[in-house]
Amino acid sequence: MAEVMVHGGATGFAQEITAGSYHLVSDEPVEAGGADSGPSPYDLLLAALGSCTSMTVAMYARRKAWPLESATVWLRHSRIHAQDCADCETKEGMLDRIELDLQLDGALTAEQRAKLLEISKKCPVHRTLISEIDIRTREVSRR
Repeated sequence: MAEVMVHGGATGFAQEITAGSYHLVSDEPVEAGGADSGPSPYDLLLAALGSCTSMTVAMYARRKAWPLESATVWLRHSRIHAQDCADCETKEGMLDRIELDLQLDGALTAEQRAKLLEISKKCPVHRTLISEIDIRTREVSRR
């Protein structure tokens, strides 16, 4: 199992992220009290979903030898009142909504486009986000 390490001081929101050999920074925008030194945690979550979606669609198209040239994903996160979501099981309080727009470039048929849209909802990150998630938090000392 891969491990990601996130470290931050107690004086601000900026976080240093190490994922394998990659180093990233996350922060909050200035209007939220951060220094805007990197994408916000929700930006990173949307980036994970968007990149997984694009990879999954492209992999499927390659396997089928379909003429997909590129896939572009735009995502937005918001909080909505549960009662405003007719298709949601939750009917009280607030819930998170992610809007995902997918652009498929290439000489694809209508049937191929429909199948790729269906496949886009099966990327591993999408499946994780819509499933029950068990997060186990504990304090450790690793010095």
